[in-house]
Amino acid sequence: MINVATITDLHRETVSLWHQQEVANPYEGFLHLVCQQHKFNFLLWHEEDIARSPDVGDARIAQVKRAIDQYNQQRNDVIEKLDDALIVMLREYGVIPVLGSRQNTETPGSAIDRLSILSLRIYHMLEQLERADAVEEHKQKVQNRLVTINEQHHDLSNSLQELIDDIFAGRKRLKVYRQFKMYNDPSLNPYLYGGAK
Repeated sequence: MINVATITDLHRETVSLWHQQEVANPYEGFLHLVCQQHKFNFLLWHEEDIARSPDVGDARIAQVKRAIDQYNQQRNDVIEKLDDALIVMLREYGVIPVLGSRQNTETPGSAIDRLSILSLRIYHMLEQLERADAVEEHKQKVQNRLVTINEQHHDLSNSLQELIDDIFAGRKRLKVYRQFKMYNDPSLNPYLYGGAK
């Protein structure tokens, strides 16, 4: 069974660790996928920061944009892998949804992705509180936002645990919807298969 607290602990611990040392994934099984997906959010977050710097030249921005596209594609691919892994687990446990069971608009993989992003937001907001050059007004604004972000993280964690419990009890159905991103596919993006017009 999946414990959401274990997932959110992983998010929090690795965000802190990866700011001190190289990104690594020592986990196994489902948590390995959680960490892999989280890694792409971590890398994506920092590329997005660079992309918004007015001091970065055009050549560097082009590199950053390509990295953002790559990490975003990888992030989305692993969201689907998380849901695929859950479907395999449901099969292994012999879980069959009860007749008339409903489906959520968001899969557990998507919710795990949002929790990952919230953990990054919390970490970086806390960094803002420790800035030596930050005025009191800035710190108060950050503190107010942290209250809301922590509430969102708490609510989403609880909702995800309820969803997972319902899925494994057969009260809800899990179905993976493929995203079929077109912009990175050389056969579907006109600028890749036909050259720029």
